[in-house]
Amino acid sequence: MTTKNILYTVIFFLICINSTVSASPISNSKDSISIIPQPLNTYQKKGDFKLTPSTIIQTDVNDAQSLSIGKMLSDNIYEFTKQRFPVKDLNGKQQRNVIILKIDKHNQLGEEGYNLLVSSNKINLTSSNPHGLFYAMETLIQLLPAKPSGEIKISGVAIEDKPRYPHRGMLLDVGRTFYSVDFVKKFIDYLAFHKMNTFHWHLTEDQGWRIEIKRYPKLTQVGAWRDGTLIGKLDDLPHRYDGKRTGGFYTQDQIKDIVAYAKQRFIEVIPEIEMPGHAQAALAAYSALSCSGGPFEVSQLWGVRNDIYCAGNEQTFTFLEDVLTEICDLFPSQYIHIGGDECPKIRWENCAKCQARMKSEGLTNEAELQNYFINRIAKFLQTKNKKIIGWDEILNPGISESATIMSWRGTKGGIAAAKSKHNVIMAPESMVYFDYYQGDPSLEPVAIGGLTTLQKVYNYDPTPKELDKDEQKYIQGAEGALWTEYVTSPAYAEYMLMPRMAALAEIMWTTDENKNWESFKQRMEQQYNRYDILKINYSKSAEDVQQKVSVDLSKLSNIALFTNSYQPEIYYTLDGNTPTVNSKKYSDTLRLKPPYLIKAANFKNDVIISKVSTFQQN
Repeated sequence: MTTKNILYTVIFFLICINSTVSASPISNSKDSISIIPQPLNTYQKKGDFKLTPSTIIQTDVNDAQSLSIGKMLSDNIYEFTKQRFPVKDLNGKQQRNVIILKIDKHNQLGEEGYNLLVSSNKINLTSSNPHGLFYAMETLIQLLPAKPSGEIKISGVAIEDKPRYPHRGMLLDVGRTFYSVDFVKKFIDYLAFHKMNTFHWHLTEDQGWRIEIKRYPKLTQVGAWRDGTLIGKLDDLPHRYDGKRTGGFYTQDQIKDIVAYAKQRFIEVIPEIEMPGHAQAALAAYSALSCSGGPFEVSQLWGVRNDIYCAGNEQTFTFLEDVLTEICDLFPSQYIHIGGDECPKIRWENCAKCQARMKSEGLTNEAELQNYFINRIAKFLQTKNKKIIGWDEILNPGISESATIMSWRGTKGGIAAAKSKHNVIMAPESMVYFDYYQGDPSLEPVAIGGLTTLQKVYNYDPTPKELDKDEQKYIQGAEGALWTEYVTSPAYAEYMLMPRMAALAEIMWTTDENKNWESFKQRMEQQYNRYDILKINYSKSAEDVQQKVSVDLSKLSNIALFTNSYQPEIYYTLDGNTPTVNSKKYSDTLRLKPPYLIKAANFKNDVIISKVSTFQQN
């Protein structure tokens, strides 16, 4: 830390000491301040700020970004309180009852860091950059009463905050299910609310091509539409389809509008254009780009398709370079995600053009041919001042040194990439794929499989313990993913995203030392109220009762009942009846001899707030 950094931190600490009840972080009492993700340092202060009709917001109105943040603050306060406050110039004379947003170039918390100071007379939000000022605004919104009524007070507090990782994102798959522009913007709002800075937009798939490419109009005329969708699961045989034509795409004007919307919220939009695999929608439109020549249809089936881009056909690279040229013009992001995952090689093995390419390039197998394919695209994108991100399958000897690896098949790919000095984004499917069930599948809407509970997300650490200090610096952050084979509506998308997005936000923003599962569950009580105000269709599965079972030497089952919610009141029965508040209240591990049947539920204020869970052992 530099001398200037130390001085700035000392000044902030002295401000806190001068006017706080305590110079230590706030307690986890029921009335304590509730912020998600948990800030770096939070100090309770004397004196609450009251919102009154005379309250104003002051910022530099001549700076477009500062003015935009001021207006968004005004809009957000109105959404939570139904009170609107004017935005005025920072040079105004008012000194009391004012919310001040200010860029301070001497702030040493980094581009995304900020200070927030609430006193009885004013609220100061400061950062060295508008990006940090935006996050200060998001924190201030969480200081508002989650259930406002009567006089609205904001608790006195001093906050010093910055993120743990530079890359904090979520993927939305619009290839399997097409989502409207309005919902995509709402998704971006959810990212901003949780202090995420990256929108990974999965735009092409076997089941649909979703972006207008002017040079290749059939990509959307043909590739954006399929004539049916699989009914049920992939392993339900024989396969059945609904026969309904479905699809859609975004025009380039709509793409520009969404990118601008995200930029205003300091979110980088990274498009994903899949290659060489997951390309059947493109091949349905331009079959000459395949090894066999087709014909193809846009896939109605989930899973991995054998038909991929032909690596031996020069026309393939002309097509992809043309597509990527338009993509680069639409997306100012420094990265383009090029997929690279789940790429069967059977067509290449039997393709004369691909085998000829391997011979001319001195390649010994099809894995090296994929390396050639990825590296060629990476070199082209470098001419556009772009770098590639790819799924962990692209991590092979000889892959471009500038490639960032997204580790989805567990953590091994990320570990290997970091050890090879590649930047890494961690996205292990078992931890952060939100198309997985979040509770007992028998109690949940249909999902693709797996089980990723709120606690499982929260307990994940994106930095693998297997890495030493030098290797850890290559971990740039993490991403969650919402794949949409079965997530077919905005309401269901919200259900699968929240509250797990809150847990993901905290593991990406908050230092490991500041994470605390019990504190998080408590703070989520207020977050659920905020979700209610925002009319988010969040899941309440965290309230459902789960079990942990062990068998002792006497062959008795030791059954611990718990939830992912704060201070649950669990009632249960052993006779098959639905539990009520008159049933037995759970207080300690149950010791039962099989066979047994437990029905359990979570209650609050004598009202059931969960689904009824059933645990049976014959």
